[in-house]
Amino acid sequence: MPQFISEIEFMKKIIFILLCFLSSVGAMAQEEVAEQQLPTYQFQFDSTTFMLGDQTVLSIQPAPIMPTLEDLTNNDIVAVRQWMDTASGTLYTALTSFEEGEHWLHIGADSVLLTVMDVPNVDTTNTNIRDIADVFRQPYTFGEVAKVVGIVLGILAILVGAYFVINRIRNHKPIIAIPQAPPLPPHTKALNELEYLRQQQLWQQGKVKEYHTNLTDILRNYLEESYHIQSTEMTTDQTLDAFCGSKAYSPEAENMLRQILQMADMVKFAKSEPLPHQHDFSYQQAVQFVTATAPKAETAQPASATDNNQPKE
Repeated sequence: MPQFISEIEFMKKIIFILLCFLSSVGAMAQEEVAEQQLPTYQFQFDSTTFMLGDQTVLSIQPAPIMPTLEDLTNNDIVAVRQWMDTASGTLYTALTSFEEGEHWLHIGADSVLLTVMDVPNVDTTNTNIRDIADVFRQPYTFGEVAKVVGIVLGILAILVGAYFVINRIRNHKPIIAIPQAPPLPPHTKALNELEYLRQQQLWQQGKVKEYHTNLTDILRNYLEESYHIQSTEMTTDQTLDAFCGSKAYSPEAENMLRQILQMADMVKFAKSEPLPHQHDFSYQQAVQFVTATAPKAETAQPASATDNNQPKE
């Protein structure tokens, strides 16, 4: 029985030794495969020794796959920039380090030892240390001065123009004066308004009160503008009394004005319904009243008024 146990222990040792051997062989095979997968480059350095913070340049000849900045940054060596010489196909990489000492740089399957030296101590006891020089101010050129002056003058011109425009607007004065047509004489204005009233055909549409109100308003405004009779604020009798005292008075004109105003009062206050010919009669009398009381040299009638015959009562 003890002999059987010793044989088992012996077999276990043999198996353990075989397993260790197989694992070491596998690791070596993996390392060889990994080394075979790493690319091999043709490269050279400007210098493998440089000062702390300085740079050295690595040049790599054309290869199927060029290393990147990340590939070349390892072991405290930092790749800061790359550029390509298209003529020769050479890739240049600037390397630096901020850690003194010796550092291995892995370049594909190869490694290079770079030495970074510290900055030598500086003896400040015998050195004349001075303050930092003041900022040197370059004198202004003529072009710069002219540019500033032009900008200032442009701003002033804009401000003056804005002030001029705002002042004109506040005073209600147009910047460019447009000549206005001379105002129409009161009798011409009244005749034009009477013609417009006729064209509206208000009483034909059943707007009798509006028709006579507009008719008398035209005459009242005419009296106010021509003879300063405040007829718009007077009753019919007051208007007739004021007209009798004016230089335009004549019995015929006074009679026509009376009939027009009284007809309008009947329509507005007594709700009278005049006959159709009475509407036209009031209109014709209004035209004749304005024509008779206007200065003879300036009297004018609308064309439609002269074409229509005065209706009889």
